[in-house]
Amino acid sequence: MKIYIRATGNISPQKTFGHQFLTEPVEHTGDRLTCVEPDYKDIIDVKLIRRMSRIIKMGVASAMECLQESGVAVPDAITTGTAYGCLEDTGVFLTKMVEHNEELLTPTAFIQSTHNTIGAQIALMLQCHNYNNAFVHRGFSFESALLDGMMLLLEKEANNVLVGGIDEITNISHAILKRMGLYKREAISNLDLFTTNSKGTIAGEGAAFFLLTNESSANDYAVLDGTHTFYKPATIKETEQQILSFLSAQSVNVNDIDLIITGRNGDSRNDEVYNQLQKSIFTTHRLINYKHLCGEYPTSTAFALWMAANIIKTATIPIAIGNEIPKNKLKKILIYNQYQNIHHSLLLLSAC
Repeated sequence: MKIYIRATGNISPQKTFGHQFLTEPVEHTGDRLTCVEPDYKDIIDVKLIRRMSRIIKMGVASAMECLQESGVAVPDAITTGTAYGCLEDTGVFLTKMVEHNEELLTPTAFIQSTHNTIGAQIALMLQCHNYNNAFVHRGFSFESALLDGMMLLLEKEANNVLVGGIDEITNISHAILKRMGLYKREAISNLDLFTTNSKGTIAGEGAAFFLLTNESSANDYAVLDGTHTFYKPATIKETEQQILSFLSAQSVNVNDIDLIITGRNGDSRNDEVYNQLQKSIFTTHRLINYKHLCGEYPTSTAFALWMAANIIKTATIPIAIGNEIPKNKLKKILIYNQYQNIHHSLLLLSAC
């Protein structure tokens, strides 16, 4: 059985909402990329907006955009992946705990700080009483949600599944992660991310949703062939073997791949694995990057999947990624990302 990507919705640091495919790359200077957000009043009831934090509005709006494009009013299932959850509400709750000496705390911020808030809010708005699950698996969060959705379709428990990957960056979380050495010390342009050879990357965030279905249509973006994750490979040889084994399980030879999207993030320590693969099993392939557009965060593969699906559907690679237009229609795209060299993931897409 094939699994089709019927529709997408994406809010990111680029102008991606409204099904824009990176027509005008947005430049950010510093060590943090913030989402370009739409006017939520056009999408969400004003009475609901005032109770929502920023990440909930981002998640709900991108999910609604996806459902609107698909023509599906209520999905058979909703699966979401987030590593950080609703950080803004978490920060508010913890701050009030300290300020009020753990007394007289309002429960609203705590209720909305949980990781399943976004999926639950989408279900409440849609009056969807179907399967709803949230995954909090650090760098595997989106992949776990994606795998769950694929399993529901393959086991015929659902005919369509809404799958999303969402994470935000706040002032508090950014300060903590920066002290851990994740981000660059100097301010740089995100469009120059790969021209600097230094430690650290730039922080990112985003909310991307996909409507997966087991029935084809004329408007599908791509076929999602499979996903695979592996944890802390000991050597580059193990990484190579994991990639080749995954492709073999999909009955695909590495030479059949037309394009590879990598998770390079501009950190000299992080990018070494991609450099080594380019000298071994990816020597004859064209590799492109995506994190200069969305930044680094645990569920950034949701942005990569959105980008790959659009490349296949439009048969173009935007100037924001690389202005070389493919001579032939891209039939197979492999996404390989690793988060902090701990969580490694692979996604394979094919043209419909």
